Amino acid sequence: MKNKKFIYKSISVLMLAGIGLGAVSCNNSNLEDVKNTGTFDTDNYYQNEEQSFSGLVATYDMLRKYSGGFENMVTFFNAASDDFYSGGGNSSDGAGIQGFSNYSLNPVIMPASYWKDYYQGIAKANILIDRIPNAKMDDQKKKRFIAEAKVLRSLYYFELVRIFKNIPLITKPILATDDYYNIPQEDPAKVYNQIEADIVSAIGDLPLNISSDSEKGRITQGAARAILGKIYLYDKKYNLAAAELQQVNGTPGGTSQYGYALVPNFASLWVVDNKFTTESILEVNHTTKGNGTWTNWGNGKDEGNSINVMLGIISYGRKTTTPNNDAPSIYSGWGFNPVTEDLFNFMQGDPRLNATIFNGKILKEQDKITYSPGFRDTGYFLNKFLPRTSDITPGAGNVELNFRQNYMVIRLADTYLMEAEALNGTGSRAQALLDAVRARVGLASVPVSMQAIKDERRRELAGEGHRWFDLVRWGDAPAKLGARGFTAGKNEILPIPFNELINTALKQNPGY
Repeated sequence: MKNKKFIYKSISVLMLAGIGLGAVSCNNSNLEDVKNTGTFDTDNYYQNEEQSFSGLVATYDMLRKYSGGFENMVTFFNAASDDFYSGGGNSSDGAGIQGFSNYSLNPVIMPASYWKDYYQGIAKANILIDRIPNAKMDDQKKKRFIAEAKVLRSLYYFELVRIFKNIPLITKPILATDDYYNIPQEDPAKVYNQIEADIVSAIGDLPLNISSDSEKGRITQGAARAILGKIYLYDKKYNLAAAELQQVNGTPGGTSQYGYALVPNFASLWVVDNKFTTESILEVNHTTKGNGTWTNWGNGKDEGNSINVMLGIISYGRKTTTPNNDAPSIYSGWGFNPVTEDLFNFMQGDPRLNATIFNGKILKEQDKITYSPGFRDTGYFLNKFLPRTSDITPGAGNVELNFRQNYMVIRLADTYLMEAEALNGTGSRAQALLDAVRARVGLASVPVSMQAIKDERRRELAGEGHRWFDLVRWGDAPAKLGARGFTAGKNEILPIPFNELINTALKQNPGY
């Protein structure tokens, strides 16, 4: 295995297939993919701690769906929000991301990986939970491994249910004798109940926090509570959400029982080597250790962050003939997710503006840079993930596939604002939570309200992949995205990929 310092390690294709799901075919339904086809004998594998840990690592690897590969969560869901366009080289650059951005997405061009990849993670977790009780290892470690697998499975199910809503619920390994073609979709309420109960049952078996470098990135009690609080919020169980998130957050602006605290400098969150800060609750680790190349990109062996190159500016260059040129040196990328004029204007006067948005428009006007405009170019780019040339690691495979910036799935400012939302934007605690987020960047207090919380989330979390889900959760998507083509009663969820429906009991989502 590679990158032994952190939990996210690359596993060989054979090991991934055997531990996680058996043979995978891109042309068949993923409910078939999660069946153990006999390529790897899981019955005789999980015999000890080392083997069980390798299976746990493979389950964690699916977290890279957020920020790894071309079909990552961040760029895809950014593109459909009011803060970004799809971008890319042209209007046909990535049919799925283009279709989502203009709401022409259909089952044929819907990227299948958003269904398949999460079910692969679930399959890995199911086998772990089933096999580890019989392994020869310390009982406390057994409990911890199972608890981590339960939380990860719940997280992956949460992503599926908020993307597709109508999904099958599978909590046991699928065997060759099972009728996997006829597994029906479950009532979403039952999916939520299952994943909430799983996390509740797991929390007590997780460590309070982690101090060892060798365990950074693993699920703790704080991370599990943050995930649970977020799930409760989407499930409209607001009192439960507020209670869980309060335990995560502690005193607003202070250090919580789990050691979480807002970092003093907002811009420092986006410094590439500032990994696992006190603000980070759940973080996807990216490294250059996989030496990713085009031959293994997206197959589980690559470990790089793909957001960086995807958001990079096309054919970017600094004008060396311009005196005192202070423009940064940026690696040329693919031009996805240009920032909308609406977000740029919305953030004027906010101290987070420059750390969030790179103003290529003004630098070009000042003759400091050159670049080639991509599709829907505005001249504004997401600075949080722009790839600097100083971040390149020589000799680590293809440069564009091996950026090492981590992605924070959940950070403390996010949980502050989620708790304030769960409190319906009222009361002294909601006010303190909002104030803490603003005070960190030197902003004065404003009266707390749901609108103030919505505005603060937009500014604080811009470009981190949350905005589209926020708009849908609040019921604001039709008004904010109607001009893009968003249709109420349809586009709140995505179409199930076409190939998943063939010869199965699955039914397509309404409107598609």
